[in-house]
Amino acid sequence: MNIGQPINILLVEDDAGDELITREAFEHNKIGNTLHVARDGEEALDFLYRRGAHSGAPRPDLMLLDLNLPKYDGRQVLEQVKSDAELATIPVVVLTTSAAEEDILRSYELHANAYVTKPVDLDQFLSVIKQIDEFFVQVVRLPRQL
Repeated sequence: MNIGQPINILLVEDDAGDELITREAFEHNKIGNTLHVARDGEEALDFLYRRGAHSGAPRPDLMLLDLNLPKYDGRQVLEQVKSDAELATIPVVVLTTSAAEEDILRSYELHANAYVTKPVDLDQFLSVIKQIDEFFVQVVRLPRQL
């Protein structure tokens, strides 16, 4: 992955408002990455395993994962991703409203790459998305897709 090259990001988010704010943050920050959205844990796994409607889905270079999701919650999705040798190298940023210590600890136990509590303030949220993008796209070397 070349530094600064656009990447595929999978946002797993069931809240339409948070999805919209994330999309706006990408536009506001002129982030040229492709944002794909799964609205529950089951759809996220279908996307990752290229099942059903997502049979042609690209492999994400980065996943932004909410914890509180219908069908399979974010913890279950994270556990599945990090226990699968083919998916485990996808960096996962838990992006959630929960600031609970047990959620933070459990996410890291399940091998999340980062845990970020969603700011309530719009400007702070825009800034957080920009910082995640800058770190994972411009600073960190991501593994090449196979």
